[in-house]
Amino acid sequence: MIVFLMIHAGPLRADDFLGAPVISKVNTIEKTGARMIIKTDRSHDEVLAFYREALKNFKDIKFREWKDATYIEDDSNRAWHSITISKEGQGETTVVIMKDSWTWIIGTLVLRYVGVFVVLLFLLLGMTLSGAIISRSVKKAEAKKA
Repeated sequence: MIVFLMIHAGPLRADDFLGAPVISKVNTIEKTGARMIIKTDRSHDEVLAFYREALKNFKDIKFREWKDATYIEDDSNRAWHSITISKEGQGETTVVIMKDSWTWIIGTLVLRYVGVFVVLLFLLLGMTLSGAIISRSVKKAEAKKA
C-alpha cells in the first residue's frame, strides 16, 4: 500500500509548483528549479480569482495591483516567493511563479541596512547645519548685548 501511494502520489501533486498552486489547463513555457512560466487562455480576472481563493487561508500573502500585472508576494517562509499574473488583454494570461532565493533575501537586508545609514546621514547633516546656525545667532546676540 505504501509503495502504491508513493508511485501514484506524483501525478496528484502536479497542480502545484514549490507549494504554490498552479491553475489547470495551462501551457508550460518554462520550468526550472527556481521559476515556472505558464500561459493560459483564461482572463486575468479568472486567474486572479483562482489565486485569491487558493491562497485565502494562508497568512502573510500580499496582493499588489500594478498597471500591467498583479503581484502576489509571500512574506512568510514558503518555498515560493512571488506569483506574477500579467494583464496582457489578448485573451491569454501569463503566470510566473518564482522561488524564494538568498539573493532576494540578502539584497533586501542590504538595502535596509544602507537605508538606515542614509537616514542617519541626513539627520547628522541636519543637526550639524542647525547647530551652526544656532551658534552663529547666539554669537551675534552676545555681540549686540556687549
